[in-house]
Amino acid sequence: MTLKEAQEQVDTWIKTVGVRYFSELTNTALLAEEVGEVARIMARRYGDQSSKPTDADHDLGDELADVLWVLICLANQTGVDLTEAFQKNLDKKITRDQQRHRENPKLQ
Repeated sequence: MTLKEAQEQVDTWIKTVGVRYFSELTNTALLAEEVGEVARIMARRYGDQSSKPTDADHDLGDELADVLWVLICLANQTGVDLTEAFQKNLDKKITRDQQRHRENPKLQ
């Protein structure tokens, strides 16, 4: 699935099942909430925080998909073409960071 197809599928779902988009501010808060859920999994699974028995059921892939869903909603609401935006961002990183990481002694 391409980013364009994902944006179209989310838009179709919102308009047929979800009734309408939540406000941009609400979706921004939801994005922060979903990123927090990813952070919780990462802190317990890969970091130093100990897990609780209820943490075993948390699916990192599902939580990352929740982040992507809300991000796509925000893009749709604000008229951002994620394919175009991502390509511009990638081009910027390719140009700006051509040597940056190779020359970083912390990454050696």
